[in-house]
Amino acid sequence: MEIKITTNDSITEQEVIDLYQANEWSSANKPEKLLPALRNSHTLVTARLNGRLIGIGNAISDGHLVVYYPHMLVHPEYHGKGIGKKMMAAMQSIYSEFHQQMLTADGDAINFYKALGFERAGKTEPMWIYAGDEH
Repeated sequence: MEIKITTNDSITEQEVIDLYQANEWSSANKPEKLLPALRNSHTLVTARLNGRLIGIGNAISDGHLVVYYPHMLVHPEYHGKGIGKKMMAAMQSIYSEFHQQMLTADGDAINFYKALGFERAGKTEPMWIYAGDEH
């Protein structure tokens, strides 16, 4: 199985919605906001298998010191196959020297990111203003 990892790939609305729905992310219900958000990211990384979008992640950054990784999704059929790790390696090829790399993780994603070297930021507490009641 050859998986192609690319940065700043061209994405279509339907393939993105399909991937977000497969992962049960509520962003799939807001394509008019999701697509521009992804397309205007500092970096967009995708994973494709035979042309099919099976993974996507994005970074928001000031381009020098700080980067935030808001989305990193792999189609559930391909979880545990190293695709997320390859996508994060692509991000690290750009941001590894940055002073601060941030993300928010929950559930199974916590151990995934810990295995990649991420850790809780001191005594910080995650905080947000969230416009919704779903996750």
